[in-house]
Amino acid sequence: QVQLVESGGGLVEAGGSLRLSCVTSRRVYSINAMGWYRQAPGKQRELVATITSGGSATYSGSMKGRFTISRDNAKNTVYLQMNSLKPEDTAVYYCDAEVRVYGFSLWSEYWGQGTQVTVSS
Repeated sequence: QVQLVESGGGLVEAGGSLRLSCVTSRRVYSINAMGWYRQAPGKQRELVATITSGGSATYSGSMKGRFTISRDNAKNTVYLQMNSLKPEDTAVYYCDAEVRVYGFSLWSEYWGQGTQVTVSS
C-alpha cells in the first residue's frame, strides 16, 4: 500500500509564504500526474494545481501567479510554493498522485491525509 505524506502546513500571516511537500511512503514504479487540492470549511474540495511527469503545470485561476507547483521525480515528491497568502487561502491542502506500484500493471490514484494551512489577517 502506498501513502502520500504531506508536510509544510501551518499558520502564517497574510502576505506570507509556505511551501508544502508531498512524498510517497515507499518506492513506486512510476508516477504520472501529481496535484494539489484544497478544501475550506463548508466548501467543496477544489483544484489548486497539477503537474505532469514531464513538468507541465496547470493552475486554478485564483491561484495562478501566487502558487507554484513543482516536482522532483527522483524523490517521488511534489511541492507547492505558496506566496502572497490571503486569509481565503485557509484550507486543508491535499496532494494527489496517479501511481503505478511495482508488480502491478494498473495505475491507481492516491491521496494524502491533508495538511492544514491557516492564513491570519
